[in-house]
Amino acid sequence: MYSRDRWRVYKRVCFMFFLAVVALTVVQRGNINMGAPFELQRQARMDASVGVEPGLRNDFYLGIKTFWKAGKHLAVPKPQAATKQPSMITKESSPRIWDVTSTNCTANLNLSSQDWFVGLEQHFKQFMLYRHCRYFPMILNHPGKCAGDIYLLMVIKSVATQHDRREVIRKTWGKEQVVDGKRVKLLFLLAKPPSEEERVNHQKLVEYEDQIYGDILQWDFLDSFFNLTLKETHFLKWFHTYCPNVQYIFKGDDDVFVSVENIFEYLESTKHVENLFVGDVIFKARPIRKKENKYYIPQALYNKTLYPPYAGGGGFLMDGPLARRLYWVADTLELYPIDDVFLGMCLEVLQVTPIKHNAFKTFGLVKNKNSKMNREPCFFRSMIVVHKLLPSDLMDMWNLVNSDLVCSQKVEIL
Repeated sequence: MYSRDRWRVYKRVCFMFFLAVVALTVVQRGNINMGAPFELQRQARMDASVGVEPGLRNDFYLGIKTFWKAGKHLAVPKPQAATKQPSMITKESSPRIWDVTSTNCTANLNLSSQDWFVGLEQHFKQFMLYRHCRYFPMILNHPGKCAGDIYLLMVIKSVATQHDRREVIRKTWGKEQVVDGKRVKLLFLLAKPPSEEERVNHQKLVEYEDQIYGDILQWDFLDSFFNLTLKETHFLKWFHTYCPNVQYIFKGDDDVFVSVENIFEYLESTKHVENLFVGDVIFKARPIRKKENKYYIPQALYNKTLYPPYAGGGGFLMDGPLARRLYWVADTLELYPIDDVFLGMCLEVLQVTPIKHNAFKTFGLVKNKNSKMNREPCFFRSMIVVHKLLPSDLMDMWNLVNSDLVCSQKVEIL
């Protein structure tokens, strides 16, 4: 009886020991399996705190081999195809520096043997050979331009030789100021002078001008008509990088008259409108097929009957959140040689229709260039943008509009 009781006790001890081993094993495996997800969440929070999108740190991927079998050079995913609407951009996802530091751009010679390419004019061949070259290094940059909250960022396309236009803009409507507590900032967008002589002489003048005013962004590609689209994409990338707190953007040419007062009045009336994009919008425009025209586009480059709605590039307004979404879309579409049409294509992808407003006159007040109406200050006082003024004419009109001008009434177009 005694030996039988001892045997029973022995079996119970062994069974309890077995259960203890099993339980310990389960707990350890649970800790191992749960550790990686917890680490993922912790790392995601760390990434967000330093401006990196959760899940995009290559070195972190490499550290968790049980979840991803990554190679040494795992690329950060590119934006989806243009048919998919980009996600909203957050402050945390913005890089903090211009990340293009070298130009490695060679011609796409695969096109040269294709029949449609052979038939193109020389400047279109040049455009197509280098269309895949998306971004270039910066020559002049001002990363702190958008520091703090900015209500309106005025962004003007210019070229190195047109310093007189930039100077008159700074003295008139482009003056940086604070209006009712709302900050207005000014930037000019430049590329490299196209000719060798201009690069030698005018580049030094541009750098000196920028030292004085600190309002020039310049990139390392040539200034040309077709490269205006590059200015568009480079600005959108720059804006996404450095400007998380800009509410609105005015973008235009360096030969326009602008009323900041009327811009403020208009924005106040539309402050609850989302995806705001307003200007001198052209609907159902047809591609120009006449070769002698500046805006000629061959059938091989665009074979549709109509362009999407787009605003004339002389001057338009858009809100900051929309500009950030446009950056992602522009990065997925093939570049197009007409910059304002290209923006219309981007808006079409986002399913945003630009708003036409009569206060934007990017083709002059009236079509007849010799008409006295184009020089009538009382009409200028009621406009937001009027295009095509020489520097001397812009200064004269600005002084007239801001003098003790007596007009019968303000045109009700705002």
